[in-house]
Amino acid sequence: MAMNFIDTHAHLDGTEFDADRHDVVMRARAAGVDRVFIPAIDLASVKSVISVCDAYPDFAFPMIGLHPEEVKSDYREVLARMRQMISPRFIAVGEVGLDYYWSREFENEQIEAFDEQVRWAVEYRKPLMIHCRKAQHEMVSVLKRYGKDLCGGVFHCFTGNEKEAEELLRFEGFALGIGGVVTFKKSHLPEVLSNAVPLNRIVLETDSPYMAPVPVRGRRNESSFVKYVLEKVAASYGVPPETVAEATNDCVRSIFGDC
Repeated sequence: MAMNFIDTHAHLDGTEFDADRHDVVMRARAAGVDRVFIPAIDLASVKSVISVCDAYPDFAFPMIGLHPEEVKSDYREVLARMRQMISPRFIAVGEVGLDYYWSREFENEQIEAFDEQVRWAVEYRKPLMIHCRKAQHEMVSVLKRYGKDLCGGVFHCFTGNEKEAEELLRFEGFALGIGGVVTFKKSHLPEVLSNAVPLNRIVLETDSPYMAPVPVRGRRNESSFVKYVLEKVAASYGVPPETVAEATNDCVRSIFGDC
């Protein structure tokens, strides 16, 4: 039986794909990917994301947001310009969040930028695509301010433990984004998923061109490789791949609608 599934997070607009983007899309479609969601990370990428989505309508869908690693001293000006670009076309506010992995130089600015973009999600009734590294406590604190006003979203690239998963899943309408890390030899994610995460609370992603899964680890990641993530998730839960495809597609629809 042919399966269709969704890559909920791919930087298909990146320069890494400039030489063969069309081939990448064709390989994704051949592998069973019928939709790809593309996040903006800064002002310039809003334009490149839209350009790719224009080239592949009904396949590529845009998000708008300022990535935490792109938050600098001019973030207020950047957000003001970005807000003027928000339209119904964008399926989510993302990629937004907090990242203290490399530096806390702009810690307060990141929190303020994230808070403002969460308010966009509330105001425009859009889900969130959230990036978080080494900042779950701070991220959760921001989200709790908005409670039931949030309309769902994805905690992108989840790699945490059972306790962290349970904390995030207390937010109704949110799912964990599972990517290539689940396939890595030393990853604890398969056990975390099977022990603490209902299958109907995850979505699939690649984060391409980054973090390619086994057996293609070390190569440029692309959306066609999401099939390896799906297969590992199926093995983790002890269910057929078709079950994972159906459950994750249903989860995507519950968060993003039929975009």
